[in-house]
Amino acid sequence: MAKVLATLFTAFILSWIFTPWVKKKAFSWGAVDKPAARKVHKSAMPRIGGLAVYMAFVPVVLLSGGLTMPVYGMLLGGTLVMALGVVDDIRGLPARVKLVGQVAAASAVIPFGIKVQYITNPLSGDLFFLGWLAVPVTVFWIVSVINAINLIDGLDGLAGGVSCIAALTLAAVAWTQGHMFNTPGMAGVILLALAFAAAILGFLRHNFHPASIFLGDSGSMFLGFTLAVMSIMSFTKSATAISVIIPLVILGLPLMDTFFAIIRRYYKQQPIFQPDKEHLHHRLMAIGFSHRQAVLVIYGLSVVLGISAVFLNVVSTDQAAVLLIILAVIAIVTANKVGYLGKKKAVVPTENKKNTRSAGM
Repeated sequence: MAKVLATLFTAFILSWIFTPWVKKKAFSWGAVDKPAARKVHKSAMPRIGGLAVYMAFVPVVLLSGGLTMPVYGMLLGGTLVMALGVVDDIRGLPARVKLVGQVAAASAVIPFGIKVQYITNPLSGDLFFLGWLAVPVTVFWIVSVINAINLIDGLDGLAGGVSCIAALTLAAVAWTQGHMFNTPGMAGVILLALAFAAAILGFLRHNFHPASIFLGDSGSMFLGFTLAVMSIMSFTKSATAISVIIPLVILGLPLMDTFFAIIRRYYKQQPIFQPDKEHLHHRLMAIGFSHRQAVLVIYGLSVVLGISAVFLNVVSTDQAAVLLIILAVIAIVTANKVGYLGKKKAVVPTENKKNTRSAGM
C-alpha cells in the first residue's frame, strides 16, 4: 500500500511541477491558443498542457515495476499520439492528417496484445468473438475515444475532470473484477488507472476555471488514447458478458456528445470535423449555467455514470439490462432538455459570454 501511495503522490507532484514549466515553453514554442472570432478568451493561452500529464504519467509507470507487453504498447502508442498532438498544438495539422496519425497510434498497440476480442448482446448476454475483426474494431474504439475527449475539451477543466473520473471508475471496476473473480493482472490495471488520475489531478490545479493553461490537442488526444487502451486492458481480462458494455457507460458523456455532433453536422451537411458551439457544455451555458456550473454539472453526470458502471459489474445480467435501459431513458430525457433533440432558445448570461471557449473539434 505504501508503494501505491508513493506512486500516486509522485504522479500528482510531477504533474503539478511540470505544468508551469510547460506553460513557459508553450509561449516560446508558439503553442498558444490565440483569440479568434469563434473564441471568447481575449489573450493568448498556452495550449500544450497535456505534455505535463504525459511527463508525469510515463516515468511513474516505468518506475512502478510490473511492466508487461500491453503496458509497453500503451506507452508506445501514447508517445506517438502525444507527438502528433504537440505538432498540432505548435504548427496546426489538417483534420485528415490527425486522423491518420490517430489510426497509426491505435494500430501500434495491436502487436502488444491490446485488442477488443469480443462484443456482447446486452439483452441476452451472449458473447460474439470477433476473430479477424478484432483489429479494426480495436482501432475504431481507440480513435473514437480520442476524438470524444478532444470534442468535449471546450471549457476549463472539463476534459481533464471527466477523464479523471473515468480513470477512477476504471480502477474501481477493475478492483471489483479482480476481487470477485480473482482475475490475474487486475492489480496492474488498477495502479495504472489511479496513477493516470493522479497525474490529471496535478494538472487540473492549473486548468480548472479560470485556467492558466489548456490541455490542447496534445492533452485531449493523449487522455482519450490512454483511457481507451486501459479500458481494453481491463475488460478483456473478464469473460463476463456485460464487461464490454462498461467502457461505453464510463465514457458515456463524451461518446454521446460525439454521436450527436456527427448526426448534427451530417444533417446540416457540414464537415464532420468542423468546429461548432452546440456541444453539451455550450448548451448548458446557453440555458443559463455559468462556466464553472456547466463543468460541475458534467462532472456530476460523469460520476453518476461511473457509479452505474460499477453496479453493472456486480449485478446479474438481467439487472444490468434494466439499468442500461434506465440510463438510456435518462440520456434521451437529458438530450431533450438541453436541446439535442429539438431547438432550444439560447439565453447566454453575460458571465458565460465572457468565459466560454469553443471546443477543439
